[in-house]
Amino acid sequence: MNSPTAQLAAFAAQLRFAALPAAVVRKTEDLLVDWFGSAVAGHGARPVDSITRFALGMGPQNMPGCDQPAGPSEVIVRRGRSSPYLAAMANAAASHVAEQDDVHNGSVFHPATVVFPAALAVAQAIGASGQQLLTASVAGYEVGIRVGEFLGRSHYKVFHTTGTAGTLASAAAVGNLLGLDAAHMQHAFGSAGTQSAGLWEFLRTAADSKQLHTAHAAAAGLMAAYLAQDGFTGAAQIFEGPQGMAAGMSRDADPARLTDGLGSRWATAETSFKYHASCRHTHPAADALLQVMQRYGLAPDDLARVVTHVHQGAIDVLGPVVSPSTVHQSKFSMGTVLALVARFGHAGLVEFEQHFSDDLTQALRDRVTMVLDADVDSAYPRRWIGKVTVHTRDGRVLTGRVDEPKGDPGNTLSRDEITTKAMRLAAFSGGATAAEMQAAVAALWGVAQWPRVGDLLGSPV
Repeated sequence: MNSPTAQLAAFAAQLRFAALPAAVVRKTEDLLVDWFGSAVAGHGARPVDSITRFALGMGPQNMPGCDQPAGPSEVIVRRGRSSPYLAAMANAAASHVAEQDDVHNGSVFHPATVVFPAALAVAQAIGASGQQLLTASVAGYEVGIRVGEFLGRSHYKVFHTTGTAGTLASAAAVGNLLGLDAAHMQHAFGSAGTQSAGLWEFLRTAADSKQLHTAHAAAAGLMAAYLAQDGFTGAAQIFEGPQGMAAGMSRDADPARLTDGLGSRWATAETSFKYHASCRHTHPAADALLQVMQRYGLAPDDLARVVTHVHQGAIDVLGPVVSPSTVHQSKFSMGTVLALVARFGHAGLVEFEQHFSDDLTQALRDRVTMVLDADVDSAYPRRWIGKVTVHTRDGRVLTGRVDEPKGDPGNTLSRDEITTKAMRLAAFSGGATAAEMQAAVAALWGVAQWPRVGDLLGSPV
């Protein structure tokens, strides 16, 4: 059966390193280093600690006086080891909490946080090479992005696409590492898709569910691939079938998106990096506000009112967050993000941690509004345009527009900037020393030459 599901499964199963363009390999290395910084940044975060305690308590671990052998896969935030399944779970939770992991605009999907934890855990367990790790990761990115695009805008209104499409991305990456053929990969997709989950309702009450979404997606996709290897069967048309994902999760699903340009369009290379430590929906407006403030020499006190012209997806996700009560929830508050950007020129981890609830931040936050803009909305999700109208206290009305926010492919981060970002994330969390991060990042830049994937913090090759 040559269905879109079957075609996508065959692509993921058959992808090999030799087929990857050099630019895609380089971008995947960039994405891996960027993800590693976010994973280390999860150290000490309460929701991550909770999921990690659960994971380590459920499997092999390094514990004083414990005779049970440690597992083969690294749990980055704890410097421990566990089974691939549980290590993937813990590392996926860790790498999503700082809101600094990557995003693909067209699918509104964060690939790194579900692909790399699963691929790394399995690569360490089976002794895969660096090239095999990179190839599997590209398979995960290409599948997950296409599934997110397939599910469409209506899906994202209710479902957190990283939690849903993420199960398929993880299954594709792990299935590629395990050497599944096309038929077994299709079964893995069926088992992954039936486990897809993740609802936005958590934002209204500042719940911890976002980390659970990525933890579950990475682990569930990994399990689906291993089950398929063992002969376990899954739905043959999990995407487009009459009772498949589209039927239950979308009103505008487009099966053609599943196979769009397979082998010629490399969606991995389209992925954006995050500059500000907040929900990506805030970034375009934040950069546009910075543009206006720098162009006209404005100070925070000059801002009487800021109108952000946004797409509907931004309103759907950010709208419920009116008065954020936690640091993490504040990263989904357009007003808070723009207030921090106005005050400090950047909405980073330190700015959120120390100033999200300051009186001045709250005062500026309340001067920010969102309005739906037809032009911005029609470009979304392919392009995330930032537009603001700034009303100053002296009566001026100033406008700003950014077509490619910092981190987008046309305005991307250099390797030096990625390295600096990773170092900054580790310093903030205390998850690794500067010397440890320098050594780990330096080694990761050469991942394609690794004969065997080892620990990233410790002995990386």
